[in-house]
Amino acid sequence: MHARYGALWDAMEFSRVWLILSIETLVLVCGQKGNGCGHTVLNPSSGTLTSLNFPGTYPNHTQCEWSLRVPKGQTLLLNLGDFDLERSQDCISGSLTITDTSGATVVGPLCGQLSSTGRNISVSTNEVTVRFISGTHRSGRGFVMSYSTNQQSELISCLDRGTHFSSQQISAFCPAGCKGVTGEIWGWHGQGYRDTSVLCKAAIHAGVISDSLGGMINVSLQRGITLYESNFSNGVLSKTGSLSDKRLIFHRDCDRELTVVAYNTSSVWEEVNRFGQRVLWSPGHGGSQWAASSGDQQPWMEIELWNKSSVIGIVTKGTPHYYIESYTLMFSKDRKNWKVYKVASSKDKKVFEAHSDGHVTVLNSLIPPVVARYLLLKPQRWHIRASALVQVLGCPSAPRSGDAGLNTGKPVVTETVPLDTLSTEGPVVTRSSGPSQAMILVAGMVLGAALCVGCLLAGLIWWRRKKTAQIKKCCVDQGCQGFHGKKLPCTNPELVSYPLVRNIHDALPNPPLNDYAEPDVVAGGQMMGLTFRPPLEEGYTVPYTLNHYDTPGQLPEYADPLPAEPEYATPFSEMPTDLTPVSRQNQPVCRSAQGTRAELIQQQYDCPAHRVISNGYCTPVSPSTGQHKASMIYFEPQTVEPLLHTYHEPL
Repeated sequence: MHARYGALWDAMEFSRVWLILSIETLVLVCGQKGNGCGHTVLNPSSGTLTSLNFPGTYPNHTQCEWSLRVPKGQTLLLNLGDFDLERSQDCISGSLTITDTSGATVVGPLCGQLSSTGRNISVSTNEVTVRFISGTHRSGRGFVMSYSTNQQSELISCLDRGTHFSSQQISAFCPAGCKGVTGEIWGWHGQGYRDTSVLCKAAIHAGVISDSLGGMINVSLQRGITLYESNFSNGVLSKTGSLSDKRLIFHRDCDRELTVVAYNTSSVWEEVNRFGQRVLWSPGHGGSQWAASSGDQQPWMEIELWNKSSVIGIVTKGTPHYYIESYTLMFSKDRKNWKVYKVASSKDKKVFEAHSDGHVTVLNSLIPPVVARYLLLKPQRWHIRASALVQVLGCPSAPRSGDAGLNTGKPVVTETVPLDTLSTEGPVVTRSSGPSQAMILVAGMVLGAALCVGCLLAGLIWWRRKKTAQIKKCCVDQGCQGFHGKKLPCTNPELVSYPLVRNIHDALPNPPLNDYAEPDVVAGGQMMGLTFRPPLEEGYTVPYTLNHYDTPGQLPEYADPLPAEPEYATPFSEMPTDLTPVSRQNQPVCRSAQGTRAELIQQQYDCPAHRVISNGYCTPVSPSTGQHKASMIYFEPQTVEPLLHTYHEPL
């Protein structure tokens, strides 16, 4: 009994609240009277009103009154986006007058045309009455008026375009009701809008604001594109546009595609194609399309998300032959208590349009968004059979309940409906795999590719360093390429010792070796540096040296030519004091040339024929022998310490 009285009291309380809201709605939203009223949307915080037939000529002998009211403690801000009433004496052909609650005139009567500076009007009260009267006239488009509170100082008109702003970043407040005002847009949210589009209607099309609430928009002007595509979204149809200098990009958060893990449908159509194959129109199989059976007159599709998320929009895509024209939406967090999505500030459930003029891919935004894990789409009208491919947009993780609103702090109007009230022929459940496998596979492929690229780069760097080192450092067995294409011998270190050590039994070099070292060369014949000091007039400085072969620090050193001298020791003997011309001819005669080693022309020594060896030397007389005639004694060339020499690049 107590439970019955409690339920009855709750019902009466709900009826009382609903009655109060209905009266407010009648006063605020339907606060107009007369036969000359045009498009009108009045909201407690903003709204739009126009004359009849705008932008065409308003009819003769009509009148209309609008009551505009905002919350107490705030004042009204009015904006006339367009004003064109036929000018006449005392404005008898048509006039616009604004009065306060006491009937005192605040503005007007107005007629003719207003400049852009006179279209913004601030009122010191929170409630005014706008009265429009038309008489006999021949011209005039009428007017468009928008209003908001004084807290929204960035109020713009429904007719403002992107070309009306010079800044690259636009921040403005769009009033409610701009969807029904004449104005064209080109493009869609994915690619941007042509800069000649009206801002507020483009914002509604992009799902940034709601037409019934309005709100703040943030737009950036970027470089234009060649072609803007036509698209139908949120009840607004955009046109196909050509190249423009700039384009409008609307910024909004929480705009990702949410992961769907399972589908549950009322029925599934099983088609037999022309090849005799059976095709199942079931969702969830590789993004396949869903289609209900022909006998299903109350089709529905249930969608299960990966987790509880904030849902801001739903994209439906039909086929050219089968598609949904309109649908309603229900949502739930636990699949037990379902709520119907309704129009903001209204008790009517919202019907989403899903098709217009051949456009089968349609976006419908949820403003304000809902927090749910389960969604239920119930098609209301469809072509031939209900069919759709559904995508859900939102944030993967649900925000706090206090942050669920977008551009508004109002709660979502819902209605709880038990699940058993849904009609079905037999649910068909289709479950898709979670995102973990795909994410792990993609992450593994990315890491593997990065590892391979890193290894290739490391190998390439090591190979180039090794090749550079081999070019600079010749090996004894292989040698290195000379300046004239010859293969020059070189030692493992870069230090070369001169002169080379030879034995007495070694054959004389032919051609003879140079007294001076040749400069280093690299593969390809490029000289690394010269051995000899260049003339001072060429710009070289004389480094500080201790001897010919010292190289302090990194300064280049150049070797001075050695004095001309024989390579082998000069033989000595007991020479007669009186030299004859014949004996002088037997002495060795040397000839030296500049830049080359001194070379022995003739070597005629007094040596018996039986002591001459193959390499041209004469075997000395053994000391054990007895008396012998005076002859020259030859000594073997003495081994000298190798001189180290380093070659460096010139300055």
